[in-house]
Amino acid sequence: MAAAVTISLAELIRLKAEARGFKLSPHHPQNSLLAGRYASRLRGRGLDFAELRGYRPGDDIRSIDWKATARRGRTQIRVYEEERERPVYLAVDQRKGMFFGSHRAMKSVAAAEAAALAAWKVLAGGDRVGGWVFGDHDFRYFRAKRGQSSILQLLNTVAEENQKLTLKSDADSDQGLNAMLADAERQLTHDGLFILISDLVGADEETGERLTRIARHNNVLMVTVYDPLGIQINGMPGMWMDVGSEQKPVPTDAGFPGRLRKEFAKEVSQWQLLFRNLNIPMLPLSTDRSVVDQVREALGAQHG
Repeated sequence: MAAAVTISLAELIRLKAEARGFKLSPHHPQNSLLAGRYASRLRGRGLDFAELRGYRPGDDIRSIDWKATARRGRTQIRVYEEERERPVYLAVDQRKGMFFGSHRAMKSVAAAEAAALAAWKVLAGGDRVGGWVFGDHDFRYFRAKRGQSSILQLLNTVAEENQKLTLKSDADSDQGLNAMLADAERQLTHDGLFILISDLVGADEETGERLTRIARHNNVLMVTVYDPLGIQINGMPGMWMDVGSEQKPVPTDAGFPGRLRKEFAKEVSQWQLLFRNLNIPMLPLSTDRSVVDQVREALGAQHG
């Protein structure tokens, strides 16, 4: 089956009906990718359980946790605190390097689908959503707002940038990612959820440093988009590949596929270590499967 090359705004809008069966909130079932990842400072709205502590004179006896009291041998109080608003920021990669796909969709299309699912889910939860759509040379920033109109503006830009991608586009894929992250550092304050949807091509030491600073005051979810064929391709005469801003012939020797897989595994290992140290969950998103199914499997909840 040929890969979907581009995606339209109408298709991103239709994904609104699929934005269910997963959660982006702090409360997840044990098998969810985000279970236990959120800091206690990250809240939604209303009242949420904060901690158990010993009874103090003046405490409301209705807050006594009788099971915990029996278990610990002294009176325990359930403490609740007011939940706060949590804006969600999406960073959607639409660089030239994302214009690759072997089966179901291009990486750029899968990233757009993931962004749409997240945006519609945030809308349903009543939180604000904003973010960045970034290409090789520049980006568009959208302030976090509530309401469908703001989401449509964001998704329309995703669709426009997606449809501009061609194999002939002349760009340096190493620049846009860090430029976007630099702006994200300036715009983000604290207690938000920052979702970066990218293949991380061109990511370097600066990328890690900027993500580290963002993660100090915000929760971060890394959605890494990849294509299975892209890590096991065999070189054939006449094939070319992008290396930074240059195009070079794909090696045709027998050892090339093995070297490619080894280098890919090395990069993945390095990023996994960084994300683990920063307590950043990593959601691998393959282009050869339904994005809806993968998101539900990783962030799944029985209801929602």
